[in-house]
Amino acid sequence: MAPDPDPPQNADATGIPGGAETTFQLLERVRAGDQAALEALFARYLVPLRRWASGRLPRHVRDAADTQDLVQETLLQTFKRIEAFEPRREGALQAYLRQALMNRIRDELRRFGRRGPSEALDSGVPDGSPSPLEQAIGRQATEEYEQALGRLRPEDREAIIARVEMGYSYEDLAQALRKPTVDAARKAAQRALVRLAVEMKRGT
Repeated sequence: MAPDPDPPQNADATGIPGGAETTFQLLERVRAGDQAALEALFARYLVPLRRWASGRLPRHVRDAADTQDLVQETLLQTFKRIEAFEPRREGALQAYLRQALMNRIRDELRRFGRRGPSEALDSGVPDGSPSPLEQAIGRQATEEYEQALGRLRPEDREAIIARVEMGYSYEDLAQALRKPTVDAARKAAQRALVRLAVEMKRGT
């Protein structure tokens, strides 16, 4: 039997380049007071969350506050209380941070009087100002996508959002979803997308 091919350069036994630690491992270090681990988590989620917020929110919402500043401030405040967070499934921290960011944006818009407290900030708000996601696939398709996404298992939903909306590489996805290898993350994302397509077809 031929030997296994050499692993990618700078990859560890997980197949993740650079031997990068999983989010769960970093969280444990943060709870132990490791500042370097906290900075690593901050760096890991800053750009993807900014991309997610910019892609989901209508233009007038993005114009109401600096998205980059909001993401940075949300991460800082959330990580100050991270000891209370208990990840119970794959992608839980990603979902937790997205919700914290959305809550912060709602708070800012209420403070500026730009929206009422009962209005939701999502791609389905009929405000005449489409989000980039709506511009890419259309409002009706976005609504179908959102509904189908909501019917998926949380693990599948997080895989799709991370890969499609937040622009994660498969290496990043393996870390975020606690997959043992890059290939496992790729297969998880592919299976999730197949399930999404089935749900979208079922809803039409």
